[in-house]
Amino acid sequence: MASVTFENVTKRFGDVVAVNDLSLHVEDGEFLVFVGPSGCGKTTTLRLLAGLEELTSGNIYIGDRLVNDIPPKDRDIAMVFQSYALYPHMSVYDNMAFGLRLRKVPKDEIDRRVREAARMLGIEQLLDRKPKQLSGGQRQRVAVGRAIVRNPKVFLFDEPLSNLDAKLRVQTRAELSKLHKRLGTTFIYVTHDQVEAMTMATRIVVMRDGVLQQVDTPQNLYERPGNIFVAGFIGSPSMNFFDATLVEADGKLYVDSSSFRLEIPPRLAEQYRKYKGREVIFGIRPEDIHAKPYVPPEISPAELRATVDVVELMGSEIFLYCLTADNKSFIARVDPRIRARSGDTVELVINMDHMHLFDPQTEKRLE
Repeated sequence: MASVTFENVTKRFGDVVAVNDLSLHVEDGEFLVFVGPSGCGKTTTLRLLAGLEELTSGNIYIGDRLVNDIPPKDRDIAMVFQSYALYPHMSVYDNMAFGLRLRKVPKDEIDRRVREAARMLGIEQLLDRKPKQLSGGQRQRVAVGRAIVRNPKVFLFDEPLSNLDAKLRVQTRAELSKLHKRLGTTFIYVTHDQVEAMTMATRIVVMRDGVLQQVDTPQNLYERPGNIFVAGFIGSPSMNFFDATLVEADGKLYVDSSSFRLEIPPRLAEQYRKYKGREVIFGIRPEDIHAKPYVPPEISPAELRATVDVVELMGSEIFLYCLTADNKSFIARVDPRIRARSGDTVELVINMDHMHLFDPQTEKRLE
């Protein structure tokens, strides 16, 4: 096991800066997930750590060892790819054993490691099969098993669940989380799927255009996003944003837009009063907008009237795509008992305890 440190790491491809001055420390035994849209630099960062790409500048350490000039095979890491990368002519057993044989590991030790990894992953009965005889989920477990047998200091996962169907992705997510707890090894995982990141990570790194935006626990990212990009990326459906102004009247502070005026709870008003008179971006998550008949107790409510545009029935909840009086669209995630159709006017209640404010110029969170 080992920690990983990125020290002012930059990677350029010609004029394109894929990773820009990344500094980050990954704790020993941590499950760290890089997340962001396509092209944000997360996979390039993983490949730099693996030694599959050459650094433009900066340093990478695995433990206390500088690995900039160390070839991939000597970095004591194991990588699991999206494509599985299994040898089609070899059995599952031989696929898992192949890397150990190249390293001249004794035959008895190879057999012990392969069978132990197969038992851990529930693929003991598949050891004699060829990859073409396996399902996508089984192939993915073989690829993970091939990494496990090497006993690396760090596991690297590059979008390993992207080829699986939705049900299998959920199941495999849980398996990987359990595997991490069992092994206690450092896991560094890349995905574009923020649900994967939220459910598995001890910490999440959010990237955009090669730049680290925020690194924190899943809960802190959700509750206190550092900027508009993180706020919109973490959470599903995405946070709603409204252009507004902070105004004070009769000793109370309000978020004022062209179509609503919402009172800020006294506890938060003290925090935000220094910004009164300023333009802000008001953020509220869909799950913090409730249908009026089904408002949870003990919240700081602020009422909003809107017109329903689209209704999505999700079974345990309903997504209402709504329009304000000035045609600003937003999403409310409401109780399934609400009866609403396109074109209806609905009374909604916003939980202002969970509001967010951002600076329109810097897009950073206002504290």
